[in-house]
Order: sequence, then C-alpha cells, then structure tokens
Amino acid sequence: MKEKVILAFSGGLDTSFCAKYLSEEKGLEVHAAIVDTGGFSTEDMRRIEARAHELGVASFTCLNEVDNFYRQCIRYMIYGNVLRNNTYPLSVSAERVFQALAIVNYAKKIGAQYIAHGSTGAGNDQVRFDLVFQIAAPEIGIITPIRDLRLSREEEIEYLKKHGVGGNWEKAKYSINQGIWGTSVGGKETLTSHLSLPEEAYPSQLQTTEPQTITLTFEKGEPVALNGEKHGGSVGVIQALNALGSRYAIGRDIHIGDTIIGIKGRVGFEAPAALMTIKAHHALEKHVLTKWQAYWKEQLGNWYGMMLHEGQYLEPLMRNIETFLQDTQHNVSGEVYIKLMPYRFEIQGISSPHDLMASKFGQYGEMNNAWTGDDVKGFTKIIANQMKIYFQVNGQS
Repeated sequence: MKEKVILAFSGGLDTSFCAKYLSEEKGLEVHAAIVDTGGFSTEDMRRIEARAHELGVASFTCLNEVDNFYRQCIRYMIYGNVLRNNTYPLSVSAERVFQALAIVNYAKKIGAQYIAHGSTGAGNDQVRFDLVFQIAAPEIGIITPIRDLRLSREEEIEYLKKHGVGGNWEKAKYSINQGIWGTSVGGKETLTSHLSLPEEAYPSQLQTTEPQTITLTFEKGEPVALNGEKHGGSVGVIQALNALGSRYAIGRDIHIGDTIIGIKGRVGFEAPAALMTIKAHHALEKHVLTKWQAYWKEQLGNWYGMMLHEGQYLEPLMRNIETFLQDTQHNVSGEVYIKLMPYRFEIQGISSPHDLMASKFGQYGEMNNAWTGDDVKGFTKIIANQMKIYFQVNGQS
C-alpha cells in the first residue's frame, strides 16, 4: 500500500504542483486538506475542492478552525491589545499556527506518514509550519517540494502542463491572504520601502461615506455585542464588525517588521474588526484597570505578540502569559462608542460600571474630595527625597 501524505492545500500554483509531484514522483497517496480560519466563502471552497480532485488527490477535506482560532488565540490578542510594532494585528501570522495544528491532528487521525506544505525558503511560514509539525508530531515526516527543489513559477507551470493539468497560472498582481482577523496584501509596492499600495489593491472598497456611531459591548474583555446584537457570539460580532468596517474601507495600513529569518519584511493589510476591537478594548481598559495592571499588560501583551509572530505558540510560557492576561479582564466590561468615517474611525468614549473615573475621590484638574493641599505638599516632599539626595551628592548639572 502507498504511504499517505497530508498536503496543506490552497489551490494555488505551489500546492497544485505539490499535489502532482508527491503523487507522480514520490509515489505517495495524497490527501489534500485546507484549513479555514475565516477566509473562504462557500464558492471559494467549491472551486478549491474541484481543483484538488482535478489534480487526482485521494481525498479532500476542509478543516474549520474559526471558533478554535478565536478561543485559543484571538481573544488573548484582544486581552493583550496585540499590535505588532504598534501597527499590525497579526492577521495572517497568528493563523498559520492553528492551520498547522489542524493539519497535524488530521494527519494523525488518518494515519499519514508524511505532511507536506508549499512554502518557499524565503518567508516566515516555512518556520511556523515546520516548528509546529516537529513539536506536535515528531514521528511524521515533513516534505517541502518548492523549498527543497528551489523551483521557479515557470518550472512549476511546465511540470503541471506536462502532466496534463491546465489552468490560468498567471501570477496575480497582488497576493491576498484573508482570515477572520484581517487580510494581508502583498505586491510590487510592498517590496519597496517608499511606495504605498494603490486603492485597487485592497479587497474592500469604499461603499459608505455617511458617518455613524456604533456601540461595541465587552464582557470580561471579550466582544459580545455590536449595537446591542449578539450575532451568536464573539466570532459573529467580529464578522459583523468586519462587514460594517469594510464598507468604510477602515483598517488599512502597511506594516514593516522583522521576519523570523532575520530580514525586514513589508506587507499591506486591511483589518477593520481587529483594529476597531483592539482600540476599543484598550480604551475601555484605560478606564477600568489600575496603572500597574495596564503597565504590565502592555509588556506581556507585546511579548505574547512577538512569540506568536515567530511561531512560538506552543512554548509553555505562552500559557502562563494567557493566564495572566485573562486574569486582568474581570472588570473589562462595558460599552465603547466608535464613530465610523471613510478610511478611519474614532473612539468616542465608554460606559462601564467599573469606570474608575466615576469615583468620588476627585475629578482630574477640577476638585479633590479625599485629600487636602497640605497632604499633597507632604506627599511631594517625600517622593522628592531620592532625587534631592542624588543631586546633593553629585551636583546640580
């Protein structure tokens, strides 16, 4: 009997080549699997399945990981207000770990001896996939034909033609990767340091220009309602917020950062729900958390995002950080008011039973009820002591 290989399949040129190559050259029984993290329509899935069967795979399956991705990752990114380099909500990079884990679980389920993916040797995804596969299933072999053979697109196309596989293999002007937490956009402009993406590069185009104010409700740090509607849970709220925000072309930006392999990378993205949710959540936290809660959350949230970006989700430290982040969310409940306008949004304010501004101690810059001017004089004298000693010893310069 032929040995089985699970191919992480997308229907594009690279994974189409892999499907044929693994069967024809390696003599393997190819089982194609696509992992949905919120980026595929029903029509997309039908088209991809048809392509897989055209390539002669033994089976095709869709692994739906949207809810699991939210529960195990997105909600922690919300808790931590995770924005890579204060810009990018890890739209695609976070998905890769969960796609890899789903592939591993499926490979074990059907008893596959190998897992294959179509990553090249030039990007982050090869590390993210390999890292998960090696840790979660060290007994399963990893095959990466595109990386190992160092093939050009032209060579892949010629191979497919030789084996009777037709198709329009013209490279798209822009590379689009879509998921529930955002869509990445790559093109010739993102290969430079100075060019911005043109309007037509973004999947969502401006449709609504009339401003409106919406209400996003949080319970213990999770988004649970949009304009009072629950949409079946947090995933539904995010999907509804994406649909609404994309009509205003909200959430566009270009991120520049450090790749896992040490080079700088630049990518465009649109992530209306992710950016509005994180900014709204952060605004609510500024009202309900103490100074030191907010400070340490910022440090650990940033660390969590860096580890996630680099594929280190399975590091046990990540579970420790998640525990801390979740523990800080007990009082992060309330409504946040967001004004939507073409290409941008503004956080208008919040209402929460845990709002620390609503205390009876005082109003900033206006009045104080719990201390006197003399109290402040004494307090200031004490906190000045260490600096006064320093300058007395070392001089005033």
